Amino acid sequence: MDTSKIYILAIESSCDDTSAAILFNGKILSNVVANQKIHEEYGGVVPELASRAHQQNIVPVVHQALVKANIDKKQLSAIAFTRGPGLMGSLLVGTSFSKSLALGLDIPLIEVNHMQAHILAHFIEEEEQSKPSFPFLAMTISGGHTQIVKVNHYFDMEVIGETIDDAVGEAFDKSAKILGLPYPGGPLIDKHAQKGNPKAFSFTKPRVDGLNFSFSGLKTGILYFIQGKLKENPNFIEENLDDICASIQYTIIEILKDKLKKAVKETGIKQIAIGGGVSANSGVRAMLKDGESRYGWKSFVPKFEYCTDNAAMIAIVGYLKYLEGNFSDETVTAKARYSI
Repeated sequence: MDTSKIYILAIESSCDDTSAAILFNGKILSNVVANQKIHEEYGGVVPELASRAHQQNIVPVVHQALVKANIDKKQLSAIAFTRGPGLMGSLLVGTSFSKSLALGLDIPLIEVNHMQAHILAHFIEEEEQSKPSFPFLAMTISGGHTQIVKVNHYFDMEVIGETIDDAVGEAFDKSAKILGLPYPGGPLIDKHAQKGNPKAFSFTKPRVDGLNFSFSGLKTGILYFIQGKLKENPNFIEENLDDICASIQYTIIEILKDKLKKAVKETGIKQIAIGGGVSANSGVRAMLKDGESRYGWKSFVPKFEYCTDNAAMIAIVGYLKYLEGNFSDETVTAKARYSI
């Protein structure tokens, strides 16, 4: 097996973004993402509509990735794809396409765990981007997941804390919905939070044992708080939007910080890498930076485009598995639930 020139085509279709990337020996040549705007009308991702949009997008997106990378599909060494976790219909589109193309080109097929990919995105070859060394703690925070993972090696990972109900991204989006902000609301809360006072209103932080998280009680608390204030003053939200968003964001970030501090104390590991869509949040990034000077952490944040769902992170896992000769056969199937 020639490992001097490895071209990986990666496909990501776990939720509502169709993405394809080409990686050459650890470097990303192209990373194309097609977003699905249709879900904004419904205030959240509609699985059936998502899978239909993937079917429409996957061929043009893969074609564009090959064109941008300036390579022919005959040069590909392998195809990596997201096997799970995610929405079953969406995963099936990417899985079926990848299996068919690998079969047609007679090249290896590599299955990738989406959550491992968020963590290993830190190993994409990028100028001026430092990589964590093993072992390190990874905090994966997104619309569907909240986890703290002890990473001993590329494929030796142990989940030491996770959410027992809702994910942190969902807490942001549902809070935004309560405030009447459009979907996806997380980035809008961040935008308003930067202009508000984080101590203006206080919300109760849930008490959860160990390193696990819970966000459902916080969401309910925010709902009741807003309902009560609107009874007193129907204009409460518009008059205090920046302060409400800042206070919600502050509370969520404090919850994340408390668990990280506990994880560092328990493991003795001070290297912290974050991943997932919520790692694009300015408050989360500021909290990690603050932790460097305050607690002696060394933090790693991927490039913005590698935080949200994208195929570049699938490609780097595909590359690392290719080097190990870790391939899948054509019987591989999508898995909606797929633990690290």
